[in-house]
Amino acid sequence: MLLIKSIYMHLAIAGNIGSGKTTLTTLLARHYKFEPHYEDVEDNPYISDFYEDMQRWAFNLQIYFLHSRYNTLLQFQKGKKKIIQDRTIYEDAHIFAPNLHSMGLMSTRDFETYQKLFESISQTIKAPDLLVYLRATIPSLVNNIQKRGREYEDSIRLDYLRRLNERYEAWISTYKHKLLIIDVDNLNFAEKPEDLGLVIDKIEAEINGLF
Repeated sequence: MLLIKSIYMHLAIAGNIGSGKTTLTTLLARHYKFEPHYEDVEDNPYISDFYEDMQRWAFNLQIYFLHSRYNTLLQFQKGKKKIIQDRTIYEDAHIFAPNLHSMGLMSTRDFETYQKLFESISQTIKAPDLLVYLRATIPSLVNNIQKRGREYEDSIRLDYLRRLNERYEAWISTYKHKLLIIDVDNLNFAEKPEDLGLVIDKIEAEINGLF
């Protein structure tokens, strides 16, 4: 196991719905003995309503996620811990909220309010020490979504996933901090230790360059 000498470290896992973020977060947290922070999905009071009526609940959902992830970052910055985070606050602001606005599912008034709030928040936080982006094609995302069988995800449309993938690629192409891109279509790190080992090797090569 890699020995990380810093008092604290923030690893973050980014990627579209169904790319394997939560699974990898769990496996890496176990491997490195980091504290995992997951996306608040199961206890989210808006997510089921959102997938049933996106236009009505888009703003509520995005504000909930923004607060949840900001609170996680504040707690991290106060303490001296090593954490791994399932999805970042940047994805909310650069991918999900703009996508909802462009699809006509979030009003311009609500989107501008959201942007102003994020701009204020972004001045008080710093980027992860390493962002791991899980790149996946639409068939791979759909297969993973179907396998995990979350009822509220049954209504996700292919064009919604496609739009998100396009925005992820655009965001990643301009990301200016420490970044590792992993193509996950042909990886099964949940069931194949050798695949997880490949991911860990790539992460450790990047982490070693931080010190």
